Amino acid sequence: MCKFESHNKQNTDQTVDKKALIFGLISVFLCGLGFTIIAPVIPFLVQPYISNPADQAIVVTMLTSIYAVCVFFAAPVLGALSDKYGRRPLLLVCLLGSTIGYIVFGIGGALWVLFAGRIIDGITGGDISTIFAYFADIIPPEQRTKYFGWMSAVVGLGTIIGPTLGGLLAKFGYSVPMYFGAIITLLNVVYGFFFMPESLDKNNRLKEITFIRLNPFIQLANILSMKNLKLLLISAFLLWIPNGSLQAVFSQFTMDTFNWKPALIGLMFSIMGFQDIISQGFIMPKLLIRLSDKQIAILGMISEIIGYSLIAASALLSFYPLFIVGMFIFGFGDSIFGPSFNGMLSKSVDSSEQGRIQGGSQSIQSLARMIGPIIGGQMYVSLGHAAPAFMGIILIAAAIPVLYKKTH
Repeated sequence: MCKFESHNKQNTDQTVDKKALIFGLISVFLCGLGFTIIAPVIPFLVQPYISNPADQAIVVTMLTSIYAVCVFFAAPVLGALSDKYGRRPLLLVCLLGSTIGYIVFGIGGALWVLFAGRIIDGITGGDISTIFAYFADIIPPEQRTKYFGWMSAVVGLGTIIGPTLGGLLAKFGYSVPMYFGAIITLLNVVYGFFFMPESLDKNNRLKEITFIRLNPFIQLANILSMKNLKLLLISAFLLWIPNGSLQAVFSQFTMDTFNWKPALIGLMFSIMGFQDIISQGFIMPKLLIRLSDKQIAILGMISEIIGYSLIAASALLSFYPLFIVGMFIFGFGDSIFGPSFNGMLSKSVDSSEQGRIQGGSQSIQSLARMIGPIIGGQMYVSLGHAAPAFMGIILIAAAIPVLYKKTH
């Protein structure tokens, strides 16, 4: 029996560490809350430093892009370090970095300070991939898709509370949501320091870290050279490019097209988070009984195409009900694609490679979210508000046959 099969048998027989599970779920909840609490106010924080409204959309998308650039370079390093030294210390450092990033972004005072805040947060932005590796350590392989679905649902709960809370806190000042995000993230650091158990057994840790392991481009080349991962990651990359664009322009889009204010933008984010819980809590378990991970992922991609079509129509017609319906359908697709993709990804390697693969996946996602906002922002300004949504339709339509070929 090979090492991978032996490890899988061991994981199947083990029980899930409840303390580790609770900490992981709390961490992803606070990640969702801390990130989305700032989303409704970013265009309003940028506005005082921009004279041309067209430039404002570019700066907002660049703030998203610079964060992704930092995650792209940092994620392989953090993934390798977590494979060698364990998940616990890396998660605590990442969360502390996010705390500092929120504070700097909230202080503001100049555009370069806003960018500095995003850079600090981005450099330690590999915490999500480390959390996925953490869950892969403690969850038997055959249950991972289900637990990744739980993670998405808990993130959804955070995104229900975060945007609405951010929109309400913005009434006391646009920087207040940043400070609140810093406080709750710091509380998670304190909780983790005292209660978080280490998930990676010393026998399963990486023996040494080579320079090649830390180079994001070599890491990408190595990961993409793995036949069982290459097409899976390419299909996800094509999906993440327009998703990154939509995430970057969402607040600016609703502000420009429908004249929405922070509270309403936050409410829309919250509704999407509520839908994520519905999808994960009630729909995903039924889908897992009837469909494979691949079939669920393709269903999610088709839903995203329909969502992008309605979003594009809402921009052309300036009719916000179409936008709301489109976001619901897009959100459903996104909520079921993520767990199925991560399930397929984590089942492709053994425990000693989980940090590397999740870090590589995070790098590819960051590369897409680096490119997506830049392309989407330029298209938004040059071709109109509907252009980023049309990009989503085209790229995801191309991604579906790639994913199908991978698993056929």
